[in-house]
Amino acid sequence: MKIARFRAADGKEHVGKIIGNAAYELTAHCTTTECLGKLLAADGQAFERLAAIPNEELKAHGLADIRLLAPVTAPSKFLAMGLNYQSHAEESQRIGVAPATSQIWFNKQVSCITGPDDAIERPEVVEQLDYEAELGLVIGKTGRNIPRERALEHVAAYFIVNDVSARDWQKRSPTWTLGKSFDTHGPIGPWLVTADEIGDPHNLAISLSVNGEVRQQANTAQMIHDIRAQISYLSQVMTLKAGDLIATGTPSGVGVAMTPPQFLDDGDVVEIEIERIGRLSNPVRATTMLGAQ
Repeated sequence: MKIARFRAADGKEHVGKIIGNAAYELTAHCTTTECLGKLLAADGQAFERLAAIPNEELKAHGLADIRLLAPVTAPSKFLAMGLNYQSHAEESQRIGVAPATSQIWFNKQVSCITGPDDAIERPEVVEQLDYEAELGLVIGKTGRNIPRERALEHVAAYFIVNDVSARDWQKRSPTWTLGKSFDTHGPIGPWLVTADEIGDPHNLAISLSVNGEVRQQANTAQMIHDIRAQISYLSQVMTLKAGDLIATGTPSGVGVAMTPPQFLDDGDVVEIEIERIGRLSNPVRATTMLGAQ
């Protein structure tokens, strides 16, 4: 099932399942429309229950008549992996990034989350705005010390992530958190696709284009550390809670590693496609700092 949050023509926000060119409204069967992660936290079987509701019982909205929203808005954690494709690790080494000797993880603060077609802001304090196409996943079952062979049982669904990165700010902070967490620098969507519909998450074509020019093109089979290893590794440190988000790393082709570097600017449009999930598109908008709020 593809499950989304959306705003209808009347301005009301809903949860719905996406089938073809329609969104079938599930709002009456949900405890909240604010965050699909909260649905999972309250009921680990929520997606299975919603998928079973017959479409003929649900109000249909045309996709052209709605505005898709970020599917998860308030996870307890948004964790992202660095240098997880060999091609990206190699291009990073060429520009002076030390090779990884283990899994590398950092936080994207949850306030960075934004949705499909929302603007990626380029504040005037950011000079090196970059993109990263990634497969994302949402945890569906809380766990700690999860065995590798049971790890995929804890995944509820998959989605697309643009791990937008302010490279100049990233270089200033050894944890990378500041450069990864500007407001609007976490586009996710366009919806969640449940794990049963994805099948093998390690065989998905992934690509990114800027203004129609392909910059990244790979397959999730090329991950150095697969999703089982990622979940098991993280859960040795912290409890992974239902609704938490994980971004699994990006392939080569990022702007900072191009010759010369190609950073995002006002008016650019970034589009990411992942097989069996869909497309996530976001424009870039320059913004002026107006002072403390």
